[in-house]
Amino acid sequence: MKLDYIIVGAGSAGNVIARRLLDAGKRVGLLEAGDFDTNPNIAHLNTLGALWHSQQDWDYYTTQQSGASNRRIHLPRGKVMGGSHALNAAIWVRGDRWDYDTWESLGCTGWGWDSVLPIFKDIESFDGGASDTHGDAGLLDVVQDYVRNPIQEDMLAAAIDTGIKLNEDYNSGDVEGVSRIQLTVRDAKRFNTWHAYLKPVVDHPNLELLIGAHARRLLIEDGVVLGVEFDHQGERKQLRATETILAAGALNSPELLLRSGVGPAAELAVVGIEPVHDVPGVGKNLQDHLLSPVIFSTAARPVPVGETAPAEVHFFAKSKPDLPVSDTQPLFFSVPMYSQDYAPGAMTGPENGFSMLGGLVRPESRGQLTLSGPNDEDPILIDLAALNEQADVDALVASVAQCRAIGRSAALASWEPTEIHPGPSVADEDLEKYVRDSVVTYHHQVGTCKMGTDELAVVDPQSFKVHGLGGIRIADASIMPLVPTGNTNAPAILIAERAASALISETS
Repeated sequence: MKLDYIIVGAGSAGNVIARRLLDAGKRVGLLEAGDFDTNPNIAHLNTLGALWHSQQDWDYYTTQQSGASNRRIHLPRGKVMGGSHALNAAIWVRGDRWDYDTWESLGCTGWGWDSVLPIFKDIESFDGGASDTHGDAGLLDVVQDYVRNPIQEDMLAAAIDTGIKLNEDYNSGDVEGVSRIQLTVRDAKRFNTWHAYLKPVVDHPNLELLIGAHARRLLIEDGVVLGVEFDHQGERKQLRATETILAAGALNSPELLLRSGVGPAAELAVVGIEPVHDVPGVGKNLQDHLLSPVIFSTAARPVPVGETAPAEVHFFAKSKPDLPVSDTQPLFFSVPMYSQDYAPGAMTGPENGFSMLGGLVRPESRGQLTLSGPNDEDPILIDLAALNEQADVDALVASVAQCRAIGRSAALASWEPTEIHPGPSVADEDLEKYVRDSVVTYHHQVGTCKMGTDELAVVDPQSFKVHGLGGIRIADASIMPLVPTGNTNAPAILIAERAASALISETS
């Protein structure tokens, strides 16, 4: 079959684009390095931790992070149909109005909140019904009416007790306050874009789906991408199409460009890659959200396992009152989230307990992704620059201190909680070392092929084409110029829907 499009990556974005192109009558090849999502731990959100370091995890680590006690931080990324939406906590957060209006101010015309809200509504099948801010006719289930865990309800009450306002709908454009989390689940099980968009049409005659297909290089001739070279069933193969769409995420999309000679020319030459097209911004502008855990044991009674999800409540807050938008997003888990990568050694403690994770979501630090050499087996080097900026440390410290205060609230007293980590011996004014020792990823890497019009922009904000290179587009979290205030899955799906619409409108 002669293909119109090759899509690299069957994650949150790739499945959406494939479905929309198939519906428009296009012939689509979809390459996914992983396998089908047969691991039972994928379906149940309470077992998501068992997916880390599994066959479904790319199992990346950062370089040593000087701002994080010289530790290498684990970055779980989905290597499976569904991508990282098969490994995450299924939390649905669009972000704040400020995020999208700021994208527009950075040169991404048409990406303001008022422009993207209708698309978010079209994506959703929201169980709360259609309204000015939500839709109920989309393909993806977004659920707020699920059975709630009593300890999560008490944590919600505790946050309110400490002065945090209740926000009934953080997806309305204003995230600030404490909220019950909206999830992408169906029948209390994970429901991602593989399930919602592509699986129902997986036998479509115009779809060529290749699983276990690891893209290695782009085929480029005379400034045009003609297809993809990939490993499949023990062989090196090629697939060609009119256009190639990268939807491999914020780590693998820039990796594929760099290995193909598309990126900062001088840096590529240093690692033995012949530059094909000089795009200085590829791999730059790497941003991620960060977490630091506050963990409590409970003496009164065991913490129940939630029927649907381990995390049901979060809140957004400003670490300083003069900020334009919340810069922290603490997240509440009904289990003790002991870190295996804690600087003094793996965290330990009772099996029974709960966690309040301080969260930084407006980082000032900027990292980068680079290559270590010219060969396939030469690993990518991922430098988050985690906590390199003191402002990031200060915000995360403030978030951890806020979580500690919530844990001491009367609303949680019936559980008889005791703080295990950081522990009562660590005063709030001494939290910086703990935060640097314990910080982990929030799993929200973005920005490495950012859209825009400045000298480090890689992608055109309207066409999704790579500047100066034909036959290729990028549509995933890598093109976000600025990380949103909140989880990044919903914005990645937004990007996919907009990219699919752009492709279809050009060719219809």
